[in-house]
Amino acid sequence: MSFNFVVDAIDEKTGARACSYNTHHGTIKTPVFAPVGTAATVKALSPRDLQEIGATLVLANTYHLRLRPGDELIRDLGGLHKFMAWDQPILTDSGGYQVFSLTKSRKVDENGVTFRSHIDGSEHEFTPELAMRFQENLGADIIMCFDECAPPYDREYSKAAMIRTHKWAERCLLAKTRSDQALFGIVQGGIFDDLRSESAQHLKDLGFGGYAIGGLSVGEKKSEMYQVTASVCTVLPYDAPRYLMGVGTPEDLVQCVLRGVDIFDCVLPTRLGRNGAALVHGGRINLRNSKWKNSGDPISQSCSCYTCSHFCAAYLRHLTNTNEILGHHLISLHNVHFLIDLTKQMRSAIVGQRFKQFADDYLRAYPEDVFQ
Repeated sequence: MSFNFVVDAIDEKTGARACSYNTHHGTIKTPVFAPVGTAATVKALSPRDLQEIGATLVLANTYHLRLRPGDELIRDLGGLHKFMAWDQPILTDSGGYQVFSLTKSRKVDENGVTFRSHIDGSEHEFTPELAMRFQENLGADIIMCFDECAPPYDREYSKAAMIRTHKWAERCLLAKTRSDQALFGIVQGGIFDDLRSESAQHLKDLGFGGYAIGGLSVGEKKSEMYQVTASVCTVLPYDAPRYLMGVGTPEDLVQCVLRGVDIFDCVLPTRLGRNGAALVHGGRINLRNSKWKNSGDPISQSCSCYTCSHFCAAYLRHLTNTNEILGHHLISLHNVHFLIDLTKQMRSAIVGQRFKQFADDYLRAYPEDVFQ
């Protein structure tokens, strides 16, 4: 099956773009934010919740699903869409970032990575070929090459990891067998513009269904992330989707759409929700604080989500401070809705040729040091 990618509009003043990406399970309109369902569930939210707030893409993680309950079990039960009752597009991360985070219990060589499970300490292996097999068993619409994520400021390591990532990408292309899955290559290279440009060009020459920018939002300055994103997007092909992995604050979404990104994902909105923090224009609020104790107002007067339409901040504070599960659900629901609604606003502004003004107005609400 061919995946059709169309650039619907480009904002003439900024170069930001609105696109349509047709997959086997539906069309993704970009810019798009994908809630993260690491273990085949977006924490505290049901598929019905996600549909009602307008989610069109969900991410699941191969590393976690390989360990529990197993990719072959999911395959035998009809694949990830059926398993998690989500009939729209799904993206699976190959597990490269999770392996990167297991610094003390992994060994990397040219063949792949051996590591010990964070669950029970058992030893496992991931190679490019295995990453393809696991993701083909899971059956997501968009799958990722197996890559190596490096510490952002270590140039020698970043270069070695980039070269290894390129070799693994070639092996992933050879190992892929399913035509109903789009394979994305992942650009690496730390914070170094020359390495990033080299990586983007190499992957572009190999030819992928889409391209991801990995290894960012892992400790570097935001200004460095923005610079890397901009330089990579100038190299990546015009006629393929661009995906910035693991980035999800509202200000970062706006800044990176300005620089040419189409797709985002992040655990941030649900992680904040489980800890009593709500996204608002200009930052976030901590609902544990006493200032919300007597507030009869919603989190946001301008938000149309179920949470803001029905509940006041005082009630949400009460749920948070008593650790009620409903609080996790309601605040997570608001946060995911907030980011999805933001991407819809950005798409409308791009199509209407007013994205520069939209971005300027939106970012003005944030302190300048947020972007440093």
